[in-house]
Amino acid sequence: MNEIAPFDTRVDPSVLAARLSDERAPDIVEALNEEAPEVAAAILLGLPMERAVEVLDQPELDCAADIIEMLPRDRVAGYLSGMSADRVTDVFREIEEPGRSDLRARLDAETRGAVDRLSAYGEETVGSLMTTEFVTVPGTWTVGQTLEHIRHVEKTRETIYAIFVLDPRTRALTKAVPLRRLISGDPSDNVLSVAPGRRPLAVSPTASREEAARLISKYDLLALPVVDAVGHVIGIVTVDDMIDAMIEKQTQDVQRFGGMEALPEPYMDIGFFTMIRKRAGWLCALFLSEMLTASAMQGFEGELEKAIVLTLFIPLIMSSGGNSGSQATSLLIRALALHQIRLRDWWRVALRELPTGIVLGGILGVIAVVRIVAWQKFGLYDYGEHWPLVAATVGAALVGIVTFGSLAGSMLPFLLQRIGFDPATASAPFVATLVDVTGLVIYFSVALLILRGTLL
Repeated sequence: MNEIAPFDTRVDPSVLAARLSDERAPDIVEALNEEAPEVAAAILLGLPMERAVEVLDQPELDCAADIIEMLPRDRVAGYLSGMSADRVTDVFREIEEPGRSDLRARLDAETRGAVDRLSAYGEETVGSLMTTEFVTVPGTWTVGQTLEHIRHVEKTRETIYAIFVLDPRTRALTKAVPLRRLISGDPSDNVLSVAPGRRPLAVSPTASREEAARLISKYDLLALPVVDAVGHVIGIVTVDDMIDAMIEKQTQDVQRFGGMEALPEPYMDIGFFTMIRKRAGWLCALFLSEMLTASAMQGFEGELEKAIVLTLFIPLIMSSGGNSGSQATSLLIRALALHQIRLRDWWRVALRELPTGIVLGGILGVIAVVRIVAWQKFGLYDYGEHWPLVAATVGAALVGIVTFGSLAGSMLPFLLQRIGFDPATASAPFVATLVDVTGLVIYFSVALLILRGTLL
């Protein structure tokens, strides 16, 4: 792909539009994303109508709602009517009243009805992602009739690679025919003769996007039909729309996993105070929870005064438990998202993480003991006359802390999903904070057990 040079904003937008008119829509989007909304709107007005609609239909276009609101009202209806209904619905969700109602009133009846239906579904459901522009034919048609119909409607459909055959009496979905089979079929044969023998896959409009993504990925579908309670096709979810939705969802999950609220816009478009608001809440919550660590240390103040050497290993102990917990949380969040495991598998995960944590803790414990022995023997540091007991304390504590971290990190996503929260909320910082507090308790409890009568 050729890079488009940055625009000189002093140049007439019509000149900029002429420069972009022969570029691909994704490249035009990249260029417009570098401009202020008012400049982007002026450039769009200079593009041919068909190309401008194609650009507005791209989900990657930032500030699409702002751009549309800046377009002349006598022309905006044409742009919106040319866009796919699902994209118009997404844009309308970002437009505030009364602008939204004004734009809605300018839509043609068909587009307005489609937008109203799509807007009724929750944002994380299949219904909010589907498009109403697809190809259906009755089961009485021939292959030739179907192909002729596709030629007439292909410009107004999201995809033509899957054709849905309906019962001519009930209008219910009976078969899904790939375009490849149609092309290779005899034009005089019935369309059902080239349809696969299996029942077509479909989802409800209230199903989760993750369920649709699972079906599309598992069965390599280009489009997944969405049907109502009686089997009528009310929309389709295309693989490209699903990819865009999953990228957005994964971005939000990564941000939550890092210990902050998900950002609604690209990083560079987020205002300063919005960024503070999105990050400060979680930071404050984590800071307050970390105060429990200080409280735990205060509870063992007497032990610390008697055995100062124990404080040398507190960072090591806390980080090891937090790291093991974060590893387990990452694995389980992804496994739950991909439906590799389900809520009922929690006990199997616990039985798997228990020996895993013991072995991992044992490995780290051995490394810690070897380190203490080496430093003591080579004179790099003197841990005192009871250094073997100190080494045993650190090694045994690491086994317990890493095991607890693995169990806690693996169970927290199950708990959050069970009570209705997104498992991604079990962010690594939150898990680390939880394990920090309990890790200190485990560490000093082991120290009391091993060092009682010597250092303690």
